[in-house]
Amino acid sequence: MKIVIAPDSFKESLTAKEVAHAIEKGWKHVFPDAEYVQVPMADGGEGTVQSLVDATNGYIVKEFVTGPLGNKVEGYFGIVGDGKTAVIEMAAASGIHYVPVAKRNPLVTTTRGTGELISRALDEGVERIILGLGGSATNDGGAGMAQALGAKLLNRVGEELPVGGGALAQLAKIDVGEMDERLQNVSFIVACDVDNPLTGNRGASAIFGPQKGATSEMVAALDSNLAHYAHVIREDLGKNVEVVPGAGAAGGLGAGVLAFLNAELKSGVDIVIEATNLKEKVKGADYVITGEGRIDGQTIYGKTPIGVAKTAKLYDIPVIGLAGCLREDCAVVYEHGIDIVFPIVPAAITLEEALRQGEQNLERTARNVAQIIKMSSRGK
Repeated sequence: MKIVIAPDSFKESLTAKEVAHAIEKGWKHVFPDAEYVQVPMADGGEGTVQSLVDATNGYIVKEFVTGPLGNKVEGYFGIVGDGKTAVIEMAAASGIHYVPVAKRNPLVTTTRGTGELISRALDEGVERIILGLGGSATNDGGAGMAQALGAKLLNRVGEELPVGGGALAQLAKIDVGEMDERLQNVSFIVACDVDNPLTGNRGASAIFGPQKGATSEMVAALDSNLAHYAHVIREDLGKNVEVVPGAGAAGGLGAGVLAFLNAELKSGVDIVIEATNLKEKVKGADYVITGEGRIDGQTIYGKTPIGVAKTAKLYDIPVIGLAGCLREDCAVVYEHGIDIVFPIVPAAITLEEALRQGEQNLERTARNVAQIIKMSSRGK
């Protein structure tokens, strides 16, 4: 018997690797001689670096970079097992968790630290960079990232723009002549699971600005500034990024990577499936087990369990889902490749208890699932 275990992390409780280990431990109580293949997964958001490092026996690089407010923060990125691919979560440098609620102001926050992480990854000699968008504190369209990599964003008198989405109103010219030459030899694949354009009612400022501290007046100013930014990009770089689906991700960083890095925007879970070689690993499996902290109606929209399930169904393999909790609308996952789902919490407990007991709850539930399968196979 071959069992492939490919879960996402259980946020605030266990990493994807820890989840996979607990599930295998539970199954081994019932099927000690089975072949187990662990493939820690992610969907391009938080945890993607750790999952890909764990899945490929890579390593983490830590680096102090510029945080969203201009102070130094300890960011990080991963080098996967091939030694040629770096994985970066923009939130590791420019995330909203670095900004206290009282100081959230997307007029002044910057993505400069994300550019610095990219530069540091280039020092490792990589040939490909996977960049995860999401969780940003910024609304600068990736301007800070571009500046960190050598682009010059100039006002009408030839001075470099200050940081933040508010400064983009002053932009008159973009000069990429002195950008890091190493960028030309690296391909960029960007994990982007929203389809918002850069501007307008569904744009970066209108949809995501308020959660970053923007008032209605700020949203209007930021949206106008990003429209102007897109105009200058079109004039100076010959790229029309304003209406591209995903351009509004991470405060417009989606537009920035398209404009300055010639990046390709892809579904996050598809990137991870490719990077972990999941299609090959599930071949010949009797069961595939996946999961995440919560399985509900939103799971079908680019989340890890559905990506794993669709991969397993290429070979008609049964898929089992485990989750910290299930919502009433979770049954929709049955239409997308998951055959059965189980919650792991055994009783009415507090959230803190559930997070703390994640490992033992997973192990016990996995053991019970395996026991059901063993019982159902008797007499066959």
